[in-house]
Amino acid sequence: MEYNLADLFESVVDVVPDREALVYVDHPGTGAERRLTYAELDAAANRIGHHLIDAGIRPGEHLGLHLYNGIEYLQTVFGCLKARIVPVNVNYRYVEDELVYLYRDADLVALVFDAEFDGRVAAALPRCPKLRHLVRVGGDGEGAAAVPFAEAEAGGSPERGFPARSGDDQFIIYTGGTTGMPKGVMWRQEDLFFSGLGGGAPTGEPVKRPEEVAERVAAGGSGITFFPTPPLMHGTSTLTSFIGFNFGQRVVLHRKFVPEEVLRTVEKEKVTAMSLVGDAMLRPLIDALAGPMKGTDCSSMFSVSSSGAVMSETVRREFQELLPGTMLLNNYGSSESGFNGTATADSGAGQSFRIRVNSRTQVVDPATHEPVAVGEVGRVAQCGHVPLGYYNDPKKTAETFFEKDGRRWVLLGDMATVDEEGIVTVLGRGSQCINTGGEKVYPEEVEQALKAHPDVYDALVAGVPDAKWGNHVAAVVQLREGAVRPSLEDIQSYCRSHLAGYKIPRQLVIAETIRRSPSGKADYRWAKDVAVAADR
Repeated sequence: MEYNLADLFESVVDVVPDREALVYVDHPGTGAERRLTYAELDAAANRIGHHLIDAGIRPGEHLGLHLYNGIEYLQTVFGCLKARIVPVNVNYRYVEDELVYLYRDADLVALVFDAEFDGRVAAALPRCPKLRHLVRVGGDGEGAAAVPFAEAEAGGSPERGFPARSGDDQFIIYTGGTTGMPKGVMWRQEDLFFSGLGGGAPTGEPVKRPEEVAERVAAGGSGITFFPTPPLMHGTSTLTSFIGFNFGQRVVLHRKFVPEEVLRTVEKEKVTAMSLVGDAMLRPLIDALAGPMKGTDCSSMFSVSSSGAVMSETVRREFQELLPGTMLLNNYGSSESGFNGTATADSGAGQSFRIRVNSRTQVVDPATHEPVAVGEVGRVAQCGHVPLGYYNDPKKTAETFFEKDGRRWVLLGDMATVDEEGIVTVLGRGSQCINTGGEKVYPEEVEQALKAHPDVYDALVAGVPDAKWGNHVAAVVQLREGAVRPSLEDIQSYCRSHLAGYKIPRQLVIAETIRRSPSGKADYRWAKDVAVAADR
């Protein structure tokens, strides 16, 4: 047995076959739900895996998942892994041209998609000649010629009977593409198991043998319920689900994020660990808890964790006033590195994003790859179990991945410093850094200060070309409901207690809503376009 994700899942199934593995709420509020035991989920994945093999999809070929959250998503991922087919996530917000780019860049030969996207898929197909097998989830479909998922599932064998697998088998995670075209991060499954899934024990000692995953499950009990609320198409939620399965515990899914229904599920299913993405998801939960869902029993919830965006200090404080017994964790990681560390308790307004990193993470000089001195600015890097590179992008791979002292490294986009205690202060993405009058401003730090303002619900910061300063700092702000519209001077005065003068916004744009990805990640291209248009 190797560190292969399908092998590890099957080993867990064999020790707890009758334990509930997956609960799916199809339409929140209607009571429609499905529940699968480990044995049932295993058999369902076997059916899809065999269907794909029977359809001529071969080991190493790529299958896209163009789906909302659902049993079919995880069932297909496991089916792919069992058959040694490479699963590839597809952003369900993409329109025709973006889909054509991703389908072609990823060399997809098969696609499983929700019927809701039938028109977009049909429009993209003529420009994607390699895409030869389609499976449609739900609906009748009138555009793309596809096999209904129910038919594909019924035609596949529920037994295993797959060829031997390897820890070298690949898993590709496409990045969000909020600052450029998305890139496919190529992971060996063994590397992903240790970097993205904590080696079978994210809060403890990683396993030393693959068999130890099932041994720990057999020796332990049930009682933990994981609830990844962002879309599975973003790697964090899929990996959170895998962590739950590696523990032999239960995973709960909703089709979409609806705050009131999330809280009802927390109460009904006794959710233990919820994951989300930053303030964009935590704020609506706070609004619901303080309003229509006041009194909801969330006492089972031990932790709420965020990856991909920071839960600001102000929003964390509001949440903990409502649920003081729930721990909030700002995790730090990426599609290229997995998990790197967790923010310190004092990260927030007045303090930058400070991370206790793992032993494989350093801040290095991007030119020499040597560790920077205390207080110097460098880039975050990770060694050991890192990806192979970017699919179909040798140039970007050469810029991002390197070898040093016989070990593989990945150079992340975040700029950072490190202090005497080894705490890493993340300044922000180098690509988003604003050079204003020769000073460098990182949007995330300014956003933290803005979101502490009592009238600000959400905010993004971008650089706008400026004849005097080169660029000036612009704040795009969404106000709280009923808030009095602040002036630029009001915002500047407030920020002066948190930020140096050169970081204070010189432009304020009030937006009806802040545009983010479905998972809550910032759309900085949109923010800059809005600020530039308002400055004309």
